[in-house]
Amino acid sequence: MPTRLRKTRKMRGSRTHGWGQVGQHRKSGSRGGVGRAGSMGHKFLSFYKEDKDKGFVRKVPRIMGKEVNVGELDELYRKIGIRTPEGDMLIDLNAHGYSKLLGAGEVSSAYVVKVAEYSERARAKIEAAGGKIVKPGEA
Repeated sequence: MPTRLRKTRKMRGSRTHGWGQVGQHRKSGSRGGVGRAGSMGHKFLSFYKEDKDKGFVRKVPRIMGKEVNVGELDELYRKIGIRTPEGDMLIDLNAHGYSKLLGAGEVSSAYVVKVAEYSERARAKIEAAGGKIVKPGEA
């Protein structure tokens, strides 16, 4: 329990610190039992509230991939891009951990982008600039 929530600083000299007779709120008897003791008696309401929604629902972990916008392709080409023997400017996003290409921003050059998923806006902007999108399994 945090010390700021305790009565001890405020009640110096009061002997019982607001708990009545000496010895009250001192040992395990003040808990009203151990475990589910008193669940049908003096602790009934608290147990009744807990037991209403029984069960366990497994939370399925969502696998989130990294996304990149077409406006960031110029910077990415400077970092990870290569020029193929045919003269294409290739950016292999799939090999560098990116799973999806999104369409925000502008495309300045004709890039060949290798990525698993892409949006329609991204495809339209890259093709308008003279580039193309290639899936990782394709050539």
